Amino acid sequence: MGTTTQAAALIDAFLDGLWLEQGVSDNTLSAYRHDLTRWQARLAEADERLLSPASAALPAWLDERREAGYSLRSNARLLSSLRRFYRWALGEGLVDHDPLVDVRLPRVRPSLPDTLEEGEVERLLAAPDLATDLGVRDRAMLEVLYGAGLRVTELVGLTTDAVNLRQGVVRVRGKGDKDRLVPLGEEAVSWLERYLRGARGALMADITRPALFPGRDDRCLTRQAFWYRIKAHARVAEIDRPLSPHTLRHAFATHLLNHGANLRVVQLLLGHSDLSTTQIYTHVAQVRLEDLHAHHHPRG
Repeated sequence: MGTTTQAAALIDAFLDGLWLEQGVSDNTLSAYRHDLTRWQARLAEADERLLSPASAALPAWLDERREAGYSLRSNARLLSSLRRFYRWALGEGLVDHDPLVDVRLPRVRPSLPDTLEEGEVERLLAAPDLATDLGVRDRAMLEVLYGAGLRVTELVGLTTDAVNLRQGVVRVRGKGDKDRLVPLGEEAVSWLERYLRGARGALMADITRPALFPGRDDRCLTRQAFWYRIKAHARVAEIDRPLSPHTLRHAFATHLLNHGANLRVVQLLLGHSDLSTTQIYTHVAQVRLEDLHAHHHPRG
């Protein structure tokens, strides 16, 4: 078995272990695979092995990445992926020490997530063309995305049995295949009812298929396809600021906190397992409050 084949088998075993023991998502597994495969390729260029890299190999690569324009955050994420792999290898007895134990990066200060003002959200929600079935579908999707604070992957993966319009809740399968119930809000329920009454059936060849928001072949719309739709609607809404697939999720959390919501409630709604993950939104809300104070307070 060649070195490359052995490395690929090791990476597969590591990812299988992550999936079996912690139930991490496919996207997370793909990110780990990408990082480890690039690391293996880098080592192969220097005729080194995945389980026994030279001590200077990673610092040299990180330096090159910095010079090439990679951010400190990007390098920190890469280092985190590699550390997790070598901790697994140590636990499995494949190595007798962690080869990255002395590698350090400057501390990364959490960046504030991109979000939208409430007026911008209203313009984005109103952007789809409601004269078309696709427009009605997109309006319903945007309302659910913002109204429930979902990840795009959670939204596009919804099935019809996950929604209870009478109770106004949606059952969401989040990271680690953990389910949570999230209230939808009146607007989201209203647009879902309108969508389900007509547009969904018109967009599907077989309405018995489970996808709540179908794309091609009556299957769930892909996150890439919906992200393309969001960007198109943002142009119609004349929103010039950079957007990310999580922009409406960030807006959901920030606007709740701006209106007095409890941080732990927002944590539950977002499906965060750790409160520290949610706390970044308190910084966003604080920035907004400081801006309002500076512009409207007589001594601001």
